[in-house]
Amino acid sequence: MSSIQKKTDVILIGAGVMSATLGALLKQLAPQWEIKVFEKLSKAGEESSNEWNNAGTGHSALCELNYTSEKADGSIDISKAISINEQFQLSRQFWSFLVNANLIQNPEKFIMPIPHMSLVLGEDNVSFLKKRFKALSDNPLFQGMEYSEDPEKLKEWIPLVMEGRSSNDPIAATKIDTGTDVNFGALTRLLFDHLTKENVEINYRHSIEDIKRTSDGLWEVKVKNLANGTTERHTAKFVFIGAGGGSLPLLQKTGIPESRHIGGFPVSGLFMVCHNPEVAEQHHAKVYGKAKLGAPPMSVPHLDTRYIDNKKTLLFGPFAGFSPKFLKTGSNLDLIGSVKPNNVLTMLAAGVKEMALTKYLIQQVLLSNEKRMEELREFIPNAKTEDWDVVVAGQRVQVIKDTEAGKGTLQFGTEVVSASDGSIAALLGASPGASTAVQVMLDVLQKCFPQNMKEWEPKIKEMIPSYGKSLSENPALFKEIFESTTQSLGLNEKKVRVYS
Repeated sequence: MSSIQKKTDVILIGAGVMSATLGALLKQLAPQWEIKVFEKLSKAGEESSNEWNNAGTGHSALCELNYTSEKADGSIDISKAISINEQFQLSRQFWSFLVNANLIQNPEKFIMPIPHMSLVLGEDNVSFLKKRFKALSDNPLFQGMEYSEDPEKLKEWIPLVMEGRSSNDPIAATKIDTGTDVNFGALTRLLFDHLTKENVEINYRHSIEDIKRTSDGLWEVKVKNLANGTTERHTAKFVFIGAGGGSLPLLQKTGIPESRHIGGFPVSGLFMVCHNPEVAEQHHAKVYGKAKLGAPPMSVPHLDTRYIDNKKTLLFGPFAGFSPKFLKTGSNLDLIGSVKPNNVLTMLAAGVKEMALTKYLIQQVLLSNEKRMEELREFIPNAKTEDWDVVVAGQRVQVIKDTEAGKGTLQFGTEVVSASDGSIAALLGASPGASTAVQVMLDVLQKCFPQNMKEWEPKIKEMIPSYGKSLSENPALFKEIFESTTQSLGLNEKKVRVYS
């Protein structure tokens, strides 16, 4: 087995949407830098970014109820919803820049307009949704949202959901037409096609064996070529670990102090997919409900119109589950292998704290197909078992760390962990993940290249005009940018577009 050593400026580990986004940003900001990408699988966007492995919602808090919490005094806290919406606007702006500069083509391959809706049942939930609607409606980012408790109006919005509904329970929904469905797998592939043209070296079927610091302050990455079994050693000034659930074990290999006292809790998922096109055609929206008591935020039930493999598809889920794997293509030893002397107490503390979550996941694993159909019928009363199949979704690894809330706190969301000198960074966590990739990668740039930011700022503002500004506090700027990105991304076409 031979060993070859090669030098480069930047190494990106994992060919998902995060590495693709960081690579695309760096190619604009520092075109002279040499970038290499290493991916264990044979194609880009095959794991967490794949269209069958995530919800594909352009997460902008238009419909996700877990981003707006009810405070003790009964008022609604919309700060997280505003923050997530702002972050998605940055993604839209960057994608629009790439389309306008002809660096990626055919935006309809990865983004389509689709109404985003929230749907609730029961008096308390209707009261919550009404208050949420009022709180969001005052903000420019959520203008155009409608609210209704009228069953006749809801039949117009969601006929499939309302048909055959016999319950007299109070029901309410909000609807906003400016939502999107994003095929992050397709976007990732388009971005890597662009990077290939920019002379970025992309190595598929290459597995990372080790990452360590060299005496001259560089990072040496030991890479195994899975095609021929050879080992290569690549050194770089900067390494980004964007390997989805695989990021934590690689971060631990670096030995940086920031990697200590961090654990990961894997959560698997299933979706039900409708294979009857007549049923799928009766629904045109992403409809999010409320998570059941004790359920994690990523298991909020939703009935989604999706555009996958050139056709309109209907998915329902997710049903959570437990697998010790950190990646769909991972090993059953991933979880146990991630427990180290420096994080064992953190992991044990989380185990004690999260008994309710563990119980919930076990219940989900034991669900029969008919039980899943019963949950689906809460959304579609007339759903027929023969119209639906089960699809295994992607693995998510939730971050566990010691926080002010105590030892072993389970974190929901994405998190960048970087060395104090900014020479290496890793992305951990899950939803809203891909939707906020541009904001997350701007955070990486700020943490890891503070010395370059002043020089890069004009170019960043050219690509992302609202950079450094709050769109929710600048309604005129938001209107101008939103209309411009809507135009660039082809989201103003009312007709359903089928692409080839």
